[in-house]
Amino acid sequence: MKKIFKVLIGISLVLALIILLMPGYLRTALIYQTPDIDDYRIFHNRVIEAVDPQPWSYHQAFGELSIPERFTDSFFKFEPVAFLLIQNGQLLFEEYFDGYHASSLSGSFSMAKSIIALLIGAAIDDGYIQSVHQPVSDFLPDFAISGHNVTLHHLLTMTSGLDWDEEYAAAFSITTKAYYGRNLSALLQPLGVITPPGEEFYYSSGTTQLLAFVLEAATGVSVSEYTTRRLWKPLGAQEDALWSLDRKDGKEKAYCCFNSNARDFARMGQLVLNQGYWKGEKIISPEYIQKLITPVYGVKDRKGNPVDYYGYQTWILHHRNMQIPYFRGILGQYVFMLPQQDAVVVRLGHKRSDYRIQDIPSDVFLYVDMALEMLNQLPIAEETD
Repeated sequence: MKKIFKVLIGISLVLALIILLMPGYLRTALIYQTPDIDDYRIFHNRVIEAVDPQPWSYHQAFGELSIPERFTDSFFKFEPVAFLLIQNGQLLFEEYFDGYHASSLSGSFSMAKSIIALLIGAAIDDGYIQSVHQPVSDFLPDFAISGHNVTLHHLLTMTSGLDWDEEYAAAFSITTKAYYGRNLSALLQPLGVITPPGEEFYYSSGTTQLLAFVLEAATGVSVSEYTTRRLWKPLGAQEDALWSLDRKDGKEKAYCCFNSNARDFARMGQLVLNQGYWKGEKIISPEYIQKLITPVYGVKDRKGNPVDYYGYQTWILHHRNMQIPYFRGILGQYVFMLPQQDAVVVRLGHKRSDYRIQDIPSDVFLYVDMALEMLNQLPIAEETD
C-alpha cells in the first residue's frame, strides 16, 4: 500500500510539474476546454458604452407570432438562448431561453468579424483610412505581413494569404493561442504570407485581428472606444457591451469576442439592411455597405469553389431566390438581413449544426426558413384611400 501511495505521489508531482511548465494559454485552455458564450466572465474586458439608448419601437403585431411547431424540435436541439425578429425597423418577435433575457450578454464569436468590417468603413468615412486599397504597411510597418503588398481589401476579403491555421480543436493551434493567450500583437507580428495576396480565399481569425490593429493604429483609440463612438452611440444601443481583451488593459480579441444581447446585435443588422443609414442619418457610406455584402467574385477558396458566399468579413447566403447577408459565429450566433422582407433575424445560442449543406451549417437554413414562415403569418395590411 505504501508503495502504491508513493507511486501516486510521484505521478502527481510529475503532472504538477508538466502543468507548471506549460505555456499559460494551454493551462487556461485545459481548465476551460471549449469556448462558451459566457467566456467574457473569464477574460478581461473593455466596455462599449450605451451612451444614448433608443429602445426599439414595437411592431403592431408584436406578441401575435410564435415559433412554428414543425420547427421546434430542430430549433431546441441546438440550445438557443435568444430568437428575435425585426421588421420595418420595429421589434416584431423575441423569445429567450435557458435563463437568458433581453439584456443578457453573450458572446458573438465570429460575428465580431463583421463588426470590425463596419468599423473599417466608418474609419474610411472619417478620413483615418484612405481606402480599402491602402497597404497594411502604412499602419503596421513592424509586422511581417507588411512586406508582402497586402492591402486592407485583402484582409477584408480573407485573401491576404496570411500564414494562419484556422483550427479550433487542436491544443497547440495558433487559433487556440489567440483565444486563450495574453499577447495578440506578439502572436501576429512575425506572421508572413504563404500564398500571394488576392489569389485565394482562406477564412482566418488572424486576418480580422490584423484589421483591428490597423483600425487602432489609424484612429489612435482602442477598438472599443471607436465602437462606442461610431456604432453603439449613433445606433442607440440600449445596453453596455463588452469586448474581451487578451490581458488587462490589452488588445481586443477582435475576431471573436464582442459580448452583447439580441436587441443590440440586431441594430447592426438593421444598419446593413438600411445601406448604412440609421433613422435617416448616414452612419457608414452606402457604397461601402454594398461592398460589405457583395461576394468576392473572381477568387476561389482552397476547395476550388468560387467565393460567392463572402464579402467584407460577412457571409452571404443564396436561398429561395434571395441573396441574404449574415453575420455568423461558431456556436450558432447569427444576424440575418432579409432585404425582401425588410427584416432582421437574430439567433443566439450554445450550439450550431455539425452537418453542412454546401459547406454551410444546416441550422442556417433552419433559422431563415423559420423566420420566413413566421413573417408569412402576418396579416396583410389593408389598403386605405
